Amino acid sequence: MTLKTTVSGLVAQSVAKHVSHAFALMGNGNAWFLDALAKTQVEVTAVRHEAGTVAAADAYHRVSGKLAVATTTYGPGFTNAITPLAEAAQARTPLVLVTGDAPTPGPRAWDVDQAAIAAAVGVPTFTVDASSAGKVTVEAIHHALAHRTPVVLAIPYDLAPQAVESEAIPDLPALPAPLAPEPEAVARAAAVLTSARRPLVLAGRGAKAAAAELHGLVGKLRALTASTAPARGLFAGQPWDLGGAGGFASEASGSLIKQADAVLVVGAGLNQFTTAFGHAFAPDAAIIQVDIAEARTNPLVTDFVRGDALLAVKALAEALGEPVSSREPWQGTVSEAKNSRHHFDREPGEVAAPDGRLDPRSAMRQLNDILPTNRVVASDGGHFIGWANTYFDLPAADSITLVGTAYQSIGLGLPSAVGAAVARPDATVVAVTGDGGGLMALPDLDSLIRTARSAVVLVFNDAAYGAEVHQYGSQGLDQEIMRINQVDFALAGASFGAQSAVIQTLDDLAAVQAWVDGGASGTFVADLRVSGGVVAPYILEIIEATLKKQ
Repeated sequence: MTLKTTVSGLVAQSVAKHVSHAFALMGNGNAWFLDALAKTQVEVTAVRHEAGTVAAADAYHRVSGKLAVATTTYGPGFTNAITPLAEAAQARTPLVLVTGDAPTPGPRAWDVDQAAIAAAVGVPTFTVDASSAGKVTVEAIHHALAHRTPVVLAIPYDLAPQAVESEAIPDLPALPAPLAPEPEAVARAAAVLTSARRPLVLAGRGAKAAAAELHGLVGKLRALTASTAPARGLFAGQPWDLGGAGGFASEASGSLIKQADAVLVVGAGLNQFTTAFGHAFAPDAAIIQVDIAEARTNPLVTDFVRGDALLAVKALAEALGEPVSSREPWQGTVSEAKNSRHHFDREPGEVAAPDGRLDPRSAMRQLNDILPTNRVVASDGGHFIGWANTYFDLPAADSITLVGTAYQSIGLGLPSAVGAAVARPDATVVAVTGDGGGLMALPDLDSLIRTARSAVVLVFNDAAYGAEVHQYGSQGLDQEIMRINQVDFALAGASFGAQSAVIQTLDDLAAVQAWVDGGASGTFVADLRVSGGVVAPYILEIIEATLKKQ
């Protein structure tokens, strides 16, 4: 007797062979798929906006390293998800977006060319048919993993419930072997590093898989270390770590970074923020980049080693042989940096800002001490992105995710916190957002509250789109449209079932402390009424770079 299933059933069975979790919002186009997925072992987290499906899945991958799956309906459900899909493409996140699509006889009056829309943001589409739904699904999964990219897996509307004979789900083809670096390039890089007097190792998000090996390489080089914003925490525990680089570096860290005569950059694209608009490193410093890109990604790079981060770091360690010397890093000239927490050598902030509102710097210092140390930060984009990354201790390489920064988006912080909560149920999720991005993503505050074992939402509420006020209002542009009426996020959080408080003074942080003392269970929304007059240093850097171009 031939077993029957549906096209959606075959897609669900194929997905279930490779993932354990998916993020979903149900509609006409994916109802059959979700029904079939419910019959597998895959756990599904429902979110409240289609953008949240992809943002949550993206963060889930960034924190866990596992393949991400999101699903929406066709049409408006699909187009609602395009911004986070573009972000995932820019960030090279392996992700499968399962969505409905126009029926096979042809588009209806309300259908759009979804494949063309996806292609416009760099995402390929795989469309299933009745004869090979399982095979096409596996091809889509393989493409996402092999090319480190999101893909769209489309199920035509009329095929979704169509009965078909069960087919054997093919195994996933072998993934390409990690790219081994060329020995000559490794030898050249090792020679530069061996002769360096002041070596620095700078790690990006692409270096996470090589974290342990990087720690060993740093020991051989007697190097100082730093990281890009999304990778901060990778060198946690290293006695000579300078923390974030570029615009997120403290003045003390930035000064030492600029003294390096050789910088080994692993898994970082060296964008304008990491390089402080080209001024982070000494003009004569050797910049060695290790990356899987086809060529160097910044003109500052003097030596390029193309290859997988783990293989390249291992090869460099072998080429270096024994430790360069028994001396302290940089021949003892930076002895004050050892265990000095240079990254945290920043303005401490005031009890209150001059306008009477909360100073975000002093508030973050207290919150760093109050919140559980086992934490994972999920930050939205906006002016406030400078605070958590610079004032919080981060315990490991996977302890911060910045979904939205690759595409320069805001409004993805709350749904990305959902993905982080699923990936790290043992940790306290610290969702960081502003009032502008928070309002965009407010539906998925509900998702976070339903999902997280332990989460705190920090809303930097300055009644404005702060980044725009500082960058463009400072140039004389009209600010009225940049302002937001004061919103009570504590009241909104309470309406969704969270504990909450409006934080207007440092003393009000006692409410957060009480939540932590009570077990840090559930979700707490802290509506931080911060001053718009305290500007993050990285924003000042952007303003300065912009004015120089004018």
